[in-house]
Amino acid sequence: MKMAGLAALCLAYVFSQFYRSFLAVLTPALGADLGMTKADLSLASGVWFAAFALMQFAVGVALDRFGPRRTTALFMLVAAAGVALFAVAWTPTAIVAAMALIGIGCAPVLMASYVIIARGYDAARFALMASVFIGLGNLGNIIGAAPMATAAEAYGWRPVVGLLGAATVLVALAILLLVRDPERIDDPDGPPGFAGFLAVLRIRALWFIIPLTLVYYATAGGIRGLWTGPFLAEVYDADTILIGQVTLAMALAMAMGSFVYGPLDNWLNTRKWVLSAGVILAIGACIFLAAAPQSGLAAVTAALVLIGAACVGYGVMTAHAKSFIPPALIGRGVTLMNFFSIGGVALMQFLTGTIVTVTADPAAPETAYQWLFGFYALTLALALAVYLFSRDARPRPDAVTAR
Repeated sequence: MKMAGLAALCLAYVFSQFYRSFLAVLTPALGADLGMTKADLSLASGVWFAAFALMQFAVGVALDRFGPRRTTALFMLVAAAGVALFAVAWTPTAIVAAMALIGIGCAPVLMASYVIIARGYDAARFALMASVFIGLGNLGNIIGAAPMATAAEAYGWRPVVGLLGAATVLVALAILLLVRDPERIDDPDGPPGFAGFLAVLRIRALWFIIPLTLVYYATAGGIRGLWTGPFLAEVYDADTILIGQVTLAMALAMAMGSFVYGPLDNWLNTRKWVLSAGVILAIGACIFLAAAPQSGLAAVTAALVLIGAACVGYGVMTAHAKSFIPPALIGRGVTLMNFFSIGGVALMQFLTGTIVTVTADPAAPETAYQWLFGFYALTLALALAVYLFSRDARPRPDAVTAR
């Protein structure tokens, strides 16, 4: 029954991944039907991540106090309400409000799974199971690319989104029926409620991980979920179908990358250097896109795919952070790290939206994207410089660390 519950949560995570990324392929349709600009799209995407991130504090307390089952089922119904609003939206403001509700509703899904895995399975398997979970969840990225573009073209985006809202309700019911909460761990001397977050923040080992957490997933999530569409449309005159194909390739890379990251920490007996290598690859791809945004569709697609594959080691990153968090604070600990991860996406969406708007040049549309990808490269490099001072957390402490 434990695996059935994880399967229901994994399906919910598929929806969560879909809802954070499907705006990219709806860029032309929302522009034509509602007059949404790049700034509107950036705001809508950023609000999803901001709402998601801010809810992590309530989610962390709820997971430790009430358990994953009730917490996640209730929140997914909020997501369904947001999807329904999106389907009938009449203005850009309504889209922004809908994305906020969806972000709130999706907030506990991955963390609920992490709590179940952390308390129900061997610690050395956490990164593998978490990465597999993320890899399967990235099917949402895949569905939100070419399949969503094709469906929107064939049936219209409103009916398709409406059907997704009904499916979200069914997922919430599946979670309520199938998920079984792990045994609760109480520490009578531990900090209660929200005070637990301050206790986690006082763990010095996390200070060197948090900066990378802020910008790591934000790079792939922001580029895949928001900027790929406008970049290809403006620089390569791409239509919805072509944008869908490129974002599909990036989504497939993100899914495959998660599966590749999963076993690496055990194979190499290091988490720090597995992540560092991936970040270096992502920095290189961002630098290439900043230097040569007009190098051809094949070349930029390859760079986008590399960014997607390199920036999905979040399971390994969470395992690295989790190794320093006491068992009674696991719910609040992993949600706090998720707050920084998703909050970083929201912050980066707002910042990159400003960068693209300020540097826009109608005569040379590639200029704004040179600044955009350069900004991603710079923030990754700065965060990596801090992360290199972190203490490694080996899955097999008794083994010799791979070099």
